[in-house]
Amino acid sequence: MFRASSLLKDSRLDKEWEIIDISKKLKIPAKYLEAIENEDTTAFPQEPYCSLIIKDYADHLGLNGQEIVSLFRRDFDQKKKNNSRSNSIFFFTPQLTFKIFLIFAILIFSSYLISEYVKFHQPPKLKVDWPIENSVTSSNIDISGNTDSEATIRINDDLVLVSPDGNFQKKINLSSGDNKIIITSTSPNNKITTEEKIIKSSL
Repeated sequence: MFRASSLLKDSRLDKEWEIIDISKKLKIPAKYLEAIENEDTTAFPQEPYCSLIIKDYADHLGLNGQEIVSLFRRDFDQKKKNNSRSNSIFFFTPQLTFKIFLIFAILIFSSYLISEYVKFHQPPKLKVDWPIENSVTSSNIDISGNTDSEATIRINDDLVLVSPDGNFQKKINLSSGDNKIIITSTSPNNKITTEEKIIKSSL
């Protein structure tokens, strides 16, 4: 497909004419003629001056000026469409990939810090497996449950061992009547979660 800029340039070179000589004869700045031949859109003069220059230039070279102007407009419109399409395509460059990775790493690290901060400042979880019935007939019961692995468990002020997965268990001796059982879980930052229940023993 013929391009207007190529037709102009090839015609000029065939005649062995210099741009500077044509510029003086047509009284058109040489920079505009060079821009038109090289399709340097940043240096194009404003319309309608650009089309008039192209027509005069083509006529001077013995070409059909009006046809060259039409070709040039077609070429220029196609170039604008191609530039617009290329600008709309998203390309992953090494720099962009690094920036995305860095942002992703910062977000993950920030999320970790926030979760650790919240975890450090909130009371420990505490789940107690109480007897199903409030009244028991034995002299002792087994109390078990789960808490944070770093927490300290006390049952009625007695320290209870907590396993690495947060489980604990202790046998409690009961007296006849109501037995108040208080279980406290204390985190390393002294946040406390408490559960208590009255167990009635009928020995």
